[in-house]
Amino acid sequence: MAKVEVLMPKMGESVAEATVIRWLKEVGDTVELDEPIMEIATDKVDSEIPSPVEGVLAEQCCQADDVVQVGSPVAYITTEAGASAEPAPKSPEPTKDEKPQPVAEAVSVASNGHSANGAAEVGEIPKRSDSGRFYSPLVRTIAKTEGVSVQELETIEGSGQGGRVTKSDILSYLPNRGTQTETQTVAQPTAAPAVAAQKSSTAHIGKVAVPLMPGDEIVEMDRMRKLIAEHMVMSKHTSPHVTSYVEADVTNIVMWRDKVKDAFLKREGEKLTFTPIFIEALVKAIKDMPGVNVSLDGQNIIKRKSINMGMATARPDGNLIVPVIKNADQMSLLGLTKAVNDLANRARNNKLAPEEIQGGTYTVTNVGTFGNVMGTPIINQPQVAIMAVGAIRKKPAVIETPSGDAIAIRHMMFLSHSYDHRIVDGALGGSFVRKVADYLENWDINRTI
Repeated sequence: MAKVEVLMPKMGESVAEATVIRWLKEVGDTVELDEPIMEIATDKVDSEIPSPVEGVLAEQCCQADDVVQVGSPVAYITTEAGASAEPAPKSPEPTKDEKPQPVAEAVSVASNGHSANGAAEVGEIPKRSDSGRFYSPLVRTIAKTEGVSVQELETIEGSGQGGRVTKSDILSYLPNRGTQTETQTVAQPTAAPAVAAQKSSTAHIGKVAVPLMPGDEIVEMDRMRKLIAEHMVMSKHTSPHVTSYVEADVTNIVMWRDKVKDAFLKREGEKLTFTPIFIEALVKAIKDMPGVNVSLDGQNIIKRKSINMGMATARPDGNLIVPVIKNADQMSLLGLTKAVNDLANRARNNKLAPEEIQGGTYTVTNVGTFGNVMGTPIINQPQVAIMAVGAIRKKPAVIETPSGDAIAIRHMMFLSHSYDHRIVDGALGGSFVRKVADYLENWDINRTI
C-alpha cells in the first residue's frame, strides 16, 4: 500500500495561496480518480481539488478557513499501487515554468527597505500559539523571514475570522514595526503636523473605530466581499489614480442597434447589447495607443502583446467579478457578442473557471447599468487603466449641419478613464478616452453583422 501526497495546485500566475472552504470527503472515505475532495477559494472564484489517484483519504492536512500556500500538502491518500506511488517530498522543488510567488521579495517591498537578510533569526512559528491563535503557512513564512517572533505576532491585530492574522495584516504591520514603542520613549516636537497625521493614518488603515447606535445590525462581510475590499484598498495604495472624462454622441450606435437587434437575436440566438460594441472600440483604441495596455513591475514596464479585456460583472449577491475575454483583438463583433453573453451569464451563476478571471490587460465597467452617468473606477491591478461607460441619455446637443449649427436631440454618454499616473500621463490617458469616443461617434449606421 502506498501513500500519495495531494498538493495545493497553482491556480494562476500571481496566486500564492488559497483558502479552504470545505472538505467534500472525510478521512476514511473512498475516492475515485479525479473526484473532488475539497473546495478552495482563490481571489474571487471557488474551485475544487480533484483526487490525483484512486484510494482512501488517509489524512487531512488543513481545515475549513485555513489559508494554504501553493505547493503545500493538503491531504494524503492511500492506494493499492506499488512502489511507484511513493509519497512526494514534503517541500517539492518548483519547476522552471512554475515557481511559487517569492514571499521574501513581496515582504521586502512592503517593509520600506528592510530586507530579509537583515532580519533577526527567530525560531519556528507554530501553526497555533499557546493562546490558541491560528497562523496560516504564509503568515508564518513572512514572520520567519522578517524575524517576527510568536510573541510579536500575538500583538498584531487580526482582521481575519476570529481575529486571525492575515497576510495583509502582517504586511501592513511591518512598515510601522516598532513605531509605537519609539513614539512612547522619544519626544519629537519638531515633527510637522501633516507628517505625523500621515503616519497615524497609515498605522490605522482599516481599523477605524465605529460607534454603534440603537437599532444597528452587524453583518459580517462574506468571503468575496472581503477579497474585493482588500483588492480595492491595495489598488488605491499601489497606483496614483487620475480620471479623465469625455462625453460621446452615440446616436448612430443606438439607431443601428435598434435596427438590427431583432434580426440578430432570431439568427444567432444571442442578445446584442452595447458592451461588445464598447469593447470593440476599446480594442481599436488600444491598438492605436498601446501604452495603456501595460503593467508596471517595480521600475520595469511590461508591454502586453495580447489584448485581454476584463469586463466587470455584478452578481446577484451584490458582489463583483471580472471575467476576461482573451485575445479580444482577434475577435469579430459577433465573436465578442457571444463571448460577452457567455461570460456574463456564467459569472452571475458562479460557473467561471479560475483561468477565466485571470490574465486581463485592460478592464471596462458599465456603470450605466445602474443608471449612473459617470464614475471613477478603481484600477484592476496589475493593470494600469480602466474605462467606465455611463448611461446613454437623450439630451439636446449642438450639431453641425451644411446649413449651420443646430440643436437636436441626441443620445449622449460619458466615458470615464482612470489610469495609473506613475506610468500613464494625462496626455496619453486623456487622448485615449477621446480616441474611444471617436470610434463610437463614427459608427457606420449601415454596418452588417
